[in-house]
Amino acid sequence: MFNHDPGQDALRGVQDRIFRQNEEVMQVWRSSQRRRPLMTLVYLGIMTGQRTGPREVSYVSEREELEGMAVAQYARMKASASTDGQALLRIVVANGGKQMRHAERTVELLAGLARRDPTVVGVVGLVESRTTTARALRRLNEVGLPAVAPTLSADGLHRNSRLYLQMVPPNADQAELVSAYATRVLDLSEAHLYYTTGDNSPLADDLYVNTLVTGLTDRLGEQATARPFRVGDSLGHECGYPGLLFFAGRYSEFDEFLEALRGCRNDPPLHLVADDSVNRYLANHQLRANAPGNLPVTYVSKAALAMCTRLVADAVADESRRRFLDLIRRDDLLGERRCVDGSGPPVGERVALAYDATMMLIAAVEQLAARLNVGSRPWDARAVSPVAVFTEVLRQNAAAAYPGVTGPTRFSADTGEPVEKRLSLMYVASVPQVDREPTEVFYCGRAQPEDPPGCHPAPATPTGDTG
Repeated sequence: MFNHDPGQDALRGVQDRIFRQNEEVMQVWRSSQRRRPLMTLVYLGIMTGQRTGPREVSYVSEREELEGMAVAQYARMKASASTDGQALLRIVVANGGKQMRHAERTVELLAGLARRDPTVVGVVGLVESRTTTARALRRLNEVGLPAVAPTLSADGLHRNSRLYLQMVPPNADQAELVSAYATRVLDLSEAHLYYTTGDNSPLADDLYVNTLVTGLTDRLGEQATARPFRVGDSLGHECGYPGLLFFAGRYSEFDEFLEALRGCRNDPPLHLVADDSVNRYLANHQLRANAPGNLPVTYVSKAALAMCTRLVADAVADESRRRFLDLIRRDDLLGERRCVDGSGPPVGERVALAYDATMMLIAAVEQLAARLNVGSRPWDARAVSPVAVFTEVLRQNAAAAYPGVTGPTRFSADTGEPVEKRLSLMYVASVPQVDREPTEVFYCGRAQPEDPPGCHPAPATPTGDTG
C-alpha cells in the first residue's frame, strides 16, 4: 500500500476496499467454475511525494479515481451468479511518483506483470499531463498496454501512444468554453491570466498548463496577458479589475492566489474564473474554510453531470446515472455514502470519470468474451489480448457513443479524444460555503447524444432532494 502520511485515511481506506474486493473477486470467479471473464486493470497514479500544506488533504485525485474504479469493480462483483458473461475485475495499484517522475520505471514493472499475468488488459489513471506522463505513455505503447486517462487534457497527448484514450476533452475545448463565456455572456474582451505549475517546475514540462495558457491567449487575442504567479506575489493591482481574471495553474497554488486577493475585500475583481484543476482545491473543505468570503469563483468542471442534484434529476430517464447513483449510495462500498442527503459529501468528479473509464473497458472484455462463447467453458485470459480490448472499445464507440455517467463519450478516430463531451463552468458564490453545491452557468457539449452541439448558457439548476 502506498502513502502512510498522516491525514490520508480516506486514501488508505479505498486501497483497503480494493484489496478486499480483489480477494472477493477471486472467490466469486472460482464459484463460477472459472467461467466468468476475469480481467485486471492497473491504476497508475501519484501515490507519494505530493506537497501537503498544514490544512490540505493531499492525493484527492488519486483517492477519487480509485473510488470510481472500486465502484465499477463492486458493480460487477455483485452481479447475479447466473450471469456468466459479466466480467470480474481485479485492480492493481501502481505508483508513478511525484509529478509522474518515476512512471517510466513503473511501466517497466507493469510490462513484466502483463507478461506473467494474461488477465492484465490496460492501465487507468496517469493523473497529470506532464512530459513525464508523455514518456510513460510512449513506453506503454511500446509494451502494448492501452491507457485510458479519466482527466488528462493537455493538447496532443495522443501523439505519444496509438493505444491511448482520454475521457475528457482536450484543453483546446476548455479554452473555447472559457473564451465563449467571456465574450458571449460577460461581453469582455480583456483578460489577465495567471499560471502556476506546482513546485515551480518549468512551464514547458507542464503540458496541461502550457497548452491551456497557449489556447486561451490564442482565442482571447491581443487583449489577453499571461504571467506566472508565485507564492508571495501581490495582486492588489487586480482589485476592481473589470475584465476576465483567470487562474490557469495548478490547484496547489490556488489557496495562495486567493490569499493574494484578500486585500480586495471592498473592491474585488468582477470576474474571477479558474481552470478545472481548481476543483481539487474546492474538494478540500479545510482549505476553503479560510478563504476570503467575498470572492465568487467560477471554475471549469469536467464532470458536472455527476453532481448529486444532477444525478437525482436524471436518474429516472438515464439508466447509466441511475445505476451509478444507486451504487454510490450503498452503505457497504465507499467510506461515506454519497448523494444521500443535502449534507452528505459530494461525489467528486474524478469518481464518475474513473468509473466511466473502467466500465467502458469492462464492456469491451464482455463483448469479446461473448464472441468466444466463454460461458460454456472456463475462462482463458490468453484469448483476449490488451490490444484486442482496445480495438473492441473503438469498434463499440464507432457504432455509438459510450453512454457514461459524465455524458456520452464519442472518441475521435484520429486522436482518441472525445468530441462534444460536456465541459461546464460552475459558479461558487462564496468559497468558504462548503455546504452548497456549485451552480452550472455555462457549458459546451452534450448531456445526451441527441442534444444540440456547441456552447450554451445553462438552464435553471434542477431542484429536488438529493436523498
